[in-house]
Amino acid sequence: MTDIGGPPQAATDSGRPLLAARNLTKTYGRTHALRGAGIELAAGEILAVTGPSGSGKSTLLHCLAGIVRPDGGEVTYGRERLDRLPEERLSELRRTEFGVVFQFGQLLPELTALDNVALPLLLAGTARARAHERAGAWLERFGVRGQQDLRPGELSGGQAQRVALARALVTGPRVVFADEPTGALDSLAGEQVMSALVRTARADGTAVLLVTHDAQVAAYADREVRMRDGAVAGAEVTS
Repeated sequence: MTDIGGPPQAATDSGRPLLAARNLTKTYGRTHALRGAGIELAAGEILAVTGPSGSGKSTLLHCLAGIVRPDGGEVTYGRERLDRLPEERLSELRRTEFGVVFQFGQLLPELTALDNVALPLLLAGTARARAHERAGAWLERFGVRGQQDLRPGELSGGQAQRVALARALVTGPRVVFADEPTGALDSLAGEQVMSALVRTARADGTAVLLVTHDAQVAAYADREVRMRDGAVAGAEVTS
């Protein structure tokens, strides 16, 4: 494991995992994306999910983040069953307690970097001045405060992804879901993004579920699980 910060918290206060999936199944037409997949994430842990293309990594992440509902099995967050929650509650969790980062950032092209980061706060009802103040602080934390007035098309790939990380973390989530966050970056930019993510997660006690095909990216995690054919095939501690 790349040495950034201290050890993760072992579990939630109750001794339960913060987030867990058991026996998940998901089918798209004739494609079985998940076949009985199970996984646990402790509070403050950084967990890498690896495996070949088509193994079910992203589908597992989407089910855990409440973006996609599994066909079978269960997903628990604390004491809540995510797979049974109404969409209104899932949306609330994604706004407040979950942060999501995708491979291409998915920043809104018409908004500046500052407005992209402030958006989750504005949607949650934060006053604009306060939202911009917090967004600016997060951009500074990720080293892109100087680009706050630029739009995504004016940013480098690494800058845009750090803006996306700031947006994912600005609400103070308990879990960040990162789906191939360095997949579109060169090795140097990818290293900078991962260093910033891990350093921030360690400082704030944020759990991270990291989907990646890159062994160097997976090395930043405390633990790695490998997927194959829609199921978790193995696990190892990387520290």
